[in-house]
Amino acid sequence: MPTTESRNQALLELRHKVVPRGVSQVHPVVAAKAQGAKIWDVDGREYLDWIGGIGVLNVGHNHPRVVAAVQAQLERFAHTCFQVTAYEPYIKLAEKLCDSAPGDADKKAFFVTTGAEATENAVKVARAYTGRPGVIAFKNAFHGRTLLGMSLTGKATPYRQNFGPFAPEVYHAPYPYEYHGLDTRRAMDGLHELFDTAIAPDRVAAVIIEPQLGEGGFVPAPTPFLKALRSLTAKHGIVLIDDEIQTGIGRTGKFWAIEHAGVEPDLICFAKSIGGGLPIAGVLGKAEIMDAPMPGGLGGTFAGNPLACAAGLAVLEVFEEEKLLEKGRRLGEILHEGFREIQERFPQVGDVRGLGPMVAMELVRDRESKAPDPALTTRVFDAARERGLLLMKAGMHHNVIRCLVPLVASEDEVRKGLEILGHSFEAATA
Repeated sequence: MPTTESRNQALLELRHKVVPRGVSQVHPVVAAKAQGAKIWDVDGREYLDWIGGIGVLNVGHNHPRVVAAVQAQLERFAHTCFQVTAYEPYIKLAEKLCDSAPGDADKKAFFVTTGAEATENAVKVARAYTGRPGVIAFKNAFHGRTLLGMSLTGKATPYRQNFGPFAPEVYHAPYPYEYHGLDTRRAMDGLHELFDTAIAPDRVAAVIIEPQLGEGGFVPAPTPFLKALRSLTAKHGIVLIDDEIQTGIGRTGKFWAIEHAGVEPDLICFAKSIGGGLPIAGVLGKAEIMDAPMPGGLGGTFAGNPLACAAGLAVLEVFEEEKLLEKGRRLGEILHEGFREIQERFPQVGDVRGLGPMVAMELVRDRESKAPDPALTTRVFDAARERGLLLMKAGMHHNVIRCLVPLVASEDEVRKGLEILGHSFEAATA
């Protein structure tokens, strides 16, 4: 039997033996328990968690209210399949999410299990509503790992690899990236060029966009761009799909990130943090559009599982009772201030950006060239883990450090993480 000190390594060796290499792992850590904004590994080492299960744990690990809600539902029943017999948690959660959506139009919502399913089903709804085939996504975007999800995703490595051929009638337009000179005007010009050269707007069912890129580097779409996109899609009868799988459920200091721009989308995709750690996703949107598919066209055996719906209702209660949107905005202020202080100290930090507590820094060789420095990013990344802080990369060149700290983290925990990050830069640039 391995000793306590070697248990983490022994399990990682077994993992490499029995799990295929295509399933990557961010850190060489095997978790034993987690609470709030902390994780402990099987050797008892404590880490501050700035990943949150990749944006799944806005209410933190093992929130007592979520745990209690799941336990109570488990004692009633774990599964019936909503398409066979309905149940109250599904209906109530749909009601509350519809109430949360921007705009005055009547809304409807349904649930699936993963974010990729949500984006695929949003496209299905849009195609059913418009009778058109085309879908426009954006470069640098991430929308899932299924066939259509990969087709929508605008990042080839590692997601698309040699997995093609991909789904037809999917096109990619430039996403505004102001740090690298691609502003709203140029991005809109690229979209119009796509209409002129690849697909006419009257053949486009939907445009799908992340209001702030996730995997693509935590780049917020400028408000003028989102407003122009809304105007253009409305003009041509195109369904505007807002992919809030990572940005939603309070991640940016508002419940939906697109609220920062004052834009009303037609459909919203959600997943990740709505389940508080349990797998649930879905689509909500304008009732007229959502009702386009005929009965049987939407759903899934485990879609809207009762345990996950109960967890979702508990997550919404936590947001209300603990004022997590307000707390998230305060944490965002602390994080932006801390990141900019690090930027002032280290010229390799080229850009600090993000909405509220969904903040990131882009590491470069020098600020003049803005050339990516993924090697430095890895050194900072590893140094932070050695000091007890778990970070995650993003961006086309893996040179962006992103922060997805649970919103239940204390200000002291966030400041401690910033201190560790600063020391990690010192070690990585020495």
